[in-house]
Amino acid sequence: MRGASLNVAAVVLLAAAVAGCSTGGKVRKVKTGSVSYATVSLMRDMDMPRQAPILIRVFKEEGELEVWKQERNGRYGLLRSYPICRFSGKLGPKIREGDRQAPEGFYAIDGGSLNPWSRNHLAFNIGFPNAFDRQMGRTGTHLMVHGGCKSVGCYAMTHKGMEEIYALVREALQSGQGSVPFQAFPFRMTEANMARHADNPHMPFWRMLKDGHDIFAATARPPQVAACGGRYGFVRPPRPGEPPAGAEAICAATATAAAGWEQETAAVSYAPSSALYEDMAAAR
Repeated sequence: MRGASLNVAAVVLLAAAVAGCSTGGKVRKVKTGSVSYATVSLMRDMDMPRQAPILIRVFKEEGELEVWKQERNGRYGLLRSYPICRFSGKLGPKIREGDRQAPEGFYAIDGGSLNPWSRNHLAFNIGFPNAFDRQMGRTGTHLMVHGGCKSVGCYAMTHKGMEEIYALVREALQSGQGSVPFQAFPFRMTEANMARHADNPHMPFWRMLKDGHDIFAATARPPQVAACGGRYGFVRPPRPGEPPAGAEAICAATATAAAGWEQETAAVSYAPSSALYEDMAAAR
């Protein structure tokens, strides 16, 4: 854990500013962000150790970014919700460089993603394109969450909000979390919202995202994710003492559900496939 902390600290202190929507010039002082006393008090009240892992979820239509944190019982609880000041584009995934779309999907923030020298106060790269995006031929670079309330393909927060979000990510990484899951959705994935957008051409993609969303909702733990030949694959999180599933196992477990996606119509219920939730209650 000490090695992981040193690695993240080195990134914060030595990484060069990168190009993209959240960069363009260095500031004189390296910034680290800060967690408010109110948020630290919430952690204590909700039995969330300060060094516990976190997860970030974004909902475009509602304009919200959520930070979830692991409780002592291993499940994740909602710590804070922050208003998104602005995101670029409209509902739907990012397809190509220059389309000014903010990504949707399942990403990971690691120590190399942090940019303490952003001209937009603070920033971190969400990891686009991920393995799924690359399989789909999607292109784009330096897609960020940053301060400044201006966006060209990114999620822009207020400086105040970004100050705390960045610090929460930095603290989790320095405490030994290998990467912070970042889940970006077009809207809250309720059946009513899915039905309301049923005619949208992105619906097949959104239905894949919903399966991952619903595993988290059912288990209060991040799903295991893989890119499966142009599809997202999801399985429940590993039980205590159980090794993580490899990409091949995840893709095999979701193959039956994937075949079902191709046959369903907008009239069919958007309830997740039961194949993805086997023994999920036991995993909680």
